[in-house]
Amino acid sequence: MLVFAGNSNPDLANKIAEYLAIPLGKVDITHFPDGEIFVKVCQSIRGSDVFVVQSTCSPPNENIMELLIMIDAMRRASAKRITAVLPFYGYGRQDRKDQPRVPITAKLVANLLVAAGADRVLTMDLHAQQIQGFFDIPVDHLQAIPIIVKHLKALDLSDVVVVAPDIGGVKAAYAYSQLLECGLAVVAKERKGPSEVEVLTLVGEVEGKTAIMIDDLTTTAGTLCSAADIIRKNGAGDIYAAVSHAVMTPVGIARLKKSNIKELFVTDSVPLCDTEGFPVTVLSVAGLLGEAILRIHENQSVTTLFNA
Repeated sequence: MLVFAGNSNPDLANKIAEYLAIPLGKVDITHFPDGEIFVKVCQSIRGSDVFVVQSTCSPPNENIMELLIMIDAMRRASAKRITAVLPFYGYGRQDRKDQPRVPITAKLVANLLVAAGADRVLTMDLHAQQIQGFFDIPVDHLQAIPIIVKHLKALDLSDVVVVAPDIGGVKAAYAYSQLLECGLAVVAKERKGPSEVEVLTLVGEVEGKTAIMIDDLTTTAGTLCSAADIIRKNGAGDIYAAVSHAVMTPVGIARLKKSNIKELFVTDSVPLCDTEGFPVTVLSVAGLLGEAILRIHENQSVTTLFNA
């Protein structure tokens, strides 16, 4: 078993290697003068079970191309099996045609990974469960819920209600509410544009309760902040947010600072930008991914990792 890493999230890759008690594989990633990516695997991988860790976060186009070129290099170097480990699967928002003449980029990225030579994919908290079906190779889909729930239980918050900040997050929020043994509320919204949302209504009881909003992804924090406003208007006490992939922008951080959200809990699936001035707790998923890699290598079940 060999684990290699691209440049998207070196800290997480190093933690995964530490969990597995092996050094990261040696690979040289440079650029030609015109910006094209050059990859050279600096050790023999012939007949090896290879895992390539790369989150397709910002800059997504650069990181996706880097991953594809690494996979191609390893396929041509006679690796026995190549598993693409994507802690964050970029371009997952566009998973269906919801309007005329638009792409399905989640399927396009799946096609590219298979064409490059990936034999299987390991990822976490896809934006939509259906993306697994876009692949004709095995996909192991992990969830950050055991990591986040463990942290939330340790906080020992009183009178908690889990809130889905939009309709699409109801299923995930329900799973959290079951594990935390608490109530569930849902915020219905209408989206004006990629970074603007208009909240419509709240379904559920939040008055006097500690609200925990659950989402898989946030970039500009528009959904979270708008949902927090209506939750506060309906009488909630402290408001927290837990997000698997914090692909944050400076706009998002500025919004959070002005919002009713007390603290944000995120994983290290992607590197976090500067959040100075707003409390953010980062929970590592290195152990979760490392254990999954080990079980895949040893042909063991990955299902038990879903349990909180």
